[in-house]
Amino acid sequence: MAFFTKRYHPPGTSPGTLIEKAPSTTAMPLQIHLIDYNADEITIRDNVDASDCRVYLQRKSMTWVHVQGQPTELALRELGESFQLHSLAMEDVLNSGQRPKVEPFDDQLFIVMSLPLMKADIVNVQQVSIFLNKNFLVSFYDGDFSLFQPIVKRLQDRGSRLRAKGVDFLLYGLLDLVIDQGFPVLEKFGLQLEELEEQILEVAGSVTLEKIHILKRELILLRRMLWPQREVINQLLRGDHKLIRDDTLVYLRDCYDHTIQVMDLLETYRDMTGSMLDIYLSSVSNRMNDIMRVLTVIATIFIPLTFIVGVYGMNFDRNAGPLSMPELGWPYGYLLVWLGMIVIAVLMLTFFRRRGWL
Repeated sequence: MAFFTKRYHPPGTSPGTLIEKAPSTTAMPLQIHLIDYNADEITIRDNVDASDCRVYLQRKSMTWVHVQGQPTELALRELGESFQLHSLAMEDVLNSGQRPKVEPFDDQLFIVMSLPLMKADIVNVQQVSIFLNKNFLVSFYDGDFSLFQPIVKRLQDRGSRLRAKGVDFLLYGLLDLVIDQGFPVLEKFGLQLEELEEQILEVAGSVTLEKIHILKRELILLRRMLWPQREVINQLLRGDHKLIRDDTLVYLRDCYDHTIQVMDLLETYRDMTGSMLDIYLSSVSNRMNDIMRVLTVIATIFIPLTFIVGVYGMNFDRNAGPLSMPELGWPYGYLLVWLGMIVIAVLMLTFFRRRGWL
């Protein structure tokens, strides 16, 4: 995950300017999906043009237009003209990486959400942009439309609430799907944390430290993108938005509860990652202390032994006098010196063990 993912225009650019960016390597091919429905019937069309959507605005049904992939400037302008989308909001759609937010525009609501996905143990947060009007909803997402297939299947069910209620309930369904996507991502984070705990307790090396830093960085960046989503739902609940009916607010409260659960898990994992770093440093320090203890014991044992061999290594003439190192003339002097050094070493080892230093 990059530290800075927001796209932006050059400073001084006029507000609402649409400048097409270079295609993203992760974006899907541009494709517009249209789903028009009411309580009795539903029409699903794939790969339509922006101009084809205007016909459905004249009907009394509800229309969901989803734009898959990175929209071109031309396609975005056509959609903006067809659905009367505000130019400032369309600029935010084109410049992805926006902070989750809610912005009212005349008779529309513009909502930005962050959708987290994990691929190959790397988190990727993508922007989902939604325009809500009385009878239609327009959504933008760079990734594959298959992610929203659970919503499509519910719409195909004639007895589902999505078919019976207004388009604001479709907004709830999309918000609920985006927010709940955080749970499987955090579940994978939990599995990574368990593996790291085992590695730290068994053997902790530079690779483990690198994994801890990567995990900590991703959790911080994920928090930065997911934390504002709670405020988005809170604004929808507390704001006087005529496009959202009272019976839909009950379900949005459930979304708000899910955002709190996601953030609680995220904060817990972030604290655990910080604790793991402390455990790693403590583990490394303890191993270093064990090594230094063993080396110190070995050095301490050899101090008196070095002193003994140093004394008997002095070059004094034994025949110079009776006190001039008489031990050099003993027939078993060499063996006695070895015996004395062994006894000293054994006594010191016994003393160290009784004191708990070994």
